[in-house]
Amino acid sequence: MSDAAEIESLWLVEATYAPNAAETRKPFRAEHLARLLDLKDAGVIVEVGAFMDVSASIALVRAESEAAALAVCRDDAYMRNGIWVELRARPFGRVVRGSG
Repeated sequence: MSDAAEIESLWLVEATYAPNAAETRKPFRAEHLARLLDLKDAGVIVEVGAFMDVSASIALVRAESEAAALAVCRDDAYMRNGIWVELRARPFGRVVRGSG
């Protein structure tokens, strides 16, 4: 194990909830959460979660481009059904332990 740090390039995607999302998300929540777990298991999403005030969700996404990172979230049940109303992506550097 190395003590040297490396930076993994990811995308931080923020998804803004609709004002009434706490109620309107209920029919889509199981599908949404199952998909996120599948994407985590596949290594596409590193971490994901939401602010407790239901204002936005954050996902750390492994993708080749901003467009690809946004596409991961656009395919989600929350985006397709108006629970999320806006997506933004920014490059994010994740500190990881070096492999050397």
